[in-house]
Amino acid sequence: MLQLSILCINCIESLQVLKDLPRIEGRPGASLPPLDFEALEKQLKEKHRDEVTPEDVLSAAMYPKVFDEFKEFTSQFGPVECLNTRLFLEGPKIAEEFKVELERGKTLHIKALALGDLNQAGQRQVFFELNGQLRSVLVKDTVAMKDLHFHPKALKDVKGQVGAPMPGKVIDLKVKEGDSIEKGRPLCVLSAMKMETVVNSPVSGTIKKIYIKTDMNLEGDDLILEIE
Repeated sequence: MLQLSILCINCIESLQVLKDLPRIEGRPGASLPPLDFEALEKQLKEKHRDEVTPEDVLSAAMYPKVFDEFKEFTSQFGPVECLNTRLFLEGPKIAEEFKVELERGKTLHIKALALGDLNQAGQRQVFFELNGQLRSVLVKDTVAMKDLHFHPKALKDVKGQVGAPMPGKVIDLKVKEGDSIEKGRPLCVLSAMKMETVVNSPVSGTIKKIYIKTDMNLEGDDLILEIE
């Protein structure tokens, strides 16, 4: 009687949660279309050009998008399953030594040494020892990149793209999107080293898009605007 009462209570609670939502009778998997695992295995081998295990086939069958992302990740970064969970998620601490066993009899001894400063591309130089030898590699700092502003560069072979002639701060913008302009018309004024530089239009046309605003700091060749 107790089990029957608990079952009735669970049924009532399920109905309260579902309300008017559609219900599935029987085993949910029974309504799925049939899957040809051999055809899926062949498809995975052709797509990823790699060894495919039975576990891979099951993973792709249940989570196709996640499996594709996993294969793309490992093709770029290698067998990350060799790292323990903390090293994979957080990275090593400075002066920490750890081992990575690639396969039986092949073990890498790694020691993290130092991190360089963040460059304009959002990368840091990472210094480490690999089996006693000093190495370094450039690594993207994905956390720091969220706070960085990357300004597009003007392409010299694209007519109508106007770039900054030198590094400087935008102190005046003399046009707006949609304006029709003539060649030689002032577009903006930059200030650098206590000197002001007027950037003039190299062509006639219409202002398609403006990529700057006042008080913005620009580097050389940063895209100011597009003219069509």
